[in-house]
Amino acid sequence: MLRFENLCKRYDERVIFQGLRYSAGTGCVALNDETGSGKSTLLGILAGEFEPDQGEVWIDGHSLRGATLEAKALLAYVPDDCMPYSQQTGREYLEQVASNRETAVNSQTFDLADRFGLTPHLGKRFEQMSFGTRKKIFLTAAALGEVKVVIADEPGAGLDAPARAVLIDLFKVLGKDRTVLFSSYDEEFTQACGAKMISFAELVDGN
Repeated sequence: MLRFENLCKRYDERVIFQGLRYSAGTGCVALNDETGSGKSTLLGILAGEFEPDQGEVWIDGHSLRGATLEAKALLAYVPDDCMPYSQQTGREYLEQVASNRETAVNSQTFDLADRFGLTPHLGKRFEQMSFGTRKKIFLTAAALGEVKVVIADEPGAGLDAPARAVLIDLFKVLGKDRTVLFSSYDEEFTQACGAKMISFAELVDGN
């Protein structure tokens, strides 16, 4: 469902990474590497937030470069900061995501939001929310629609123990018929999700 070949990214003269390749089907995959290795940059490229200097990404067979709309329609992205528009409320954001994915915010969405402890916060603007609350809004939105690939940058950051337990359950469910790729320093969380752990060295080798 997720495939990328020969990805390269540079900033000025500094090579962040090059020659990265990987292919993933259903299930959870955790990218675990040292700080500054380029994890957030790679995930942003896979989510179509910015362009690589070389290489290509496919989402369920659709080229992110050549068929951008089709690929992004099958993709959910949870960035590290989770701040779309500061004046937007959590409920408005969920409704916007649902509309973009041609679905609706339904009882299952509100049930997941409630399990995350979000019910009292859905009417708040993002600028009024804590970091963890914003993250949980985005994670709730990731389950909307028929996406094939979920990409999340440090999804457990800012979450308390009960919310992390909900997230583990969510990733297990999503991983049954989708690719869930996330970065995490937390091996216990990674193992609880049943995720395969990979590093940049493996991506370069094409394992």
